[in-house]
Amino acid sequence: MLNTPTASFIVDAFAPNAFGGNPAALCILSEEKPTKWLQQIAAEFNLSETAFIKPTNENYWGLRWFTPTCEIKLCGHATLASAHVLLHELKLPYNEIIFSTLSGDLKATAHDSRLKLDFPRIPCTIIEKELSDITALGLNQRNAYHAGEDIILELENESAVLQYQPDFLKIANIKTRGVIITAQSATSERDFVSRFFAPRAGINEDPVTGSAHCSLGSLWSEKLGKTTLRAEQLSSRRGIIDLIIHNDRVDLIGKCVTILQGELKNNLF
Repeated sequence: MLNTPTASFIVDAFAPNAFGGNPAALCILSEEKPTKWLQQIAAEFNLSETAFIKPTNENYWGLRWFTPTCEIKLCGHATLASAHVLLHELKLPYNEIIFSTLSGDLKATAHDSRLKLDFPRIPCTIIEKELSDITALGLNQRNAYHAGEDIILELENESAVLQYQPDFLKIANIKTRGVIITAQSATSERDFVSRFFAPRAGINEDPVTGSAHCSLGSLWSEKLGKTTLRAEQLSSRRGIIDLIIHNDRVDLIGKCVTILQGELKNNLF
């Protein structure tokens, strides 16, 4: 292996200001690394996601995402952070970046002072049968939905989403990547709110979850009859995502702030 230091960043994604939104770690690889090494680095950063990107050809990059415990198939905020570093920190001479991922090719485009991600739209299917593991959460949801790898629980109002005290052991009993709770916004400043819990993936509560809005955007677009939406995730850090809903795609729009830039030691593996 080459003894080339690995450039690394920490970026707050879907955040208008520092210390908001969702922090992601990003490592720029000059060569392939073993999956074990990638997982160890992600565990060391101990953020909800660490992204590893490697150049393929001009504006085409390979991208993998890891939580502290496992590799995942789709992550919005770490993709936004990756595009931010390439376009705004390294100032690559492109208007868009294409990432090759486990979810296919994903495009990130400069959008005014923000960035826009072109992600797959994830349909939601109502769960007709009452499931005991969901009932055990005590949420009194209006509706429950299958949404890709997640389950969405629609609550009565924004207050119920904000005030919910999660039992992570009970949430972990539900065999899904994550459990999303959501409700229509209480104000006209945004359309809906949510929170995201994924203890089975090593993330008790994610600050801002871009991938979850691929299904949330689909759900609330149908409920509200709108194709342009604004969402807020009500974690302690908060985060705003603007969405444009298409037939089979969702645009996720947000801003990033770089917090740290450095490099990993070259003798870690």
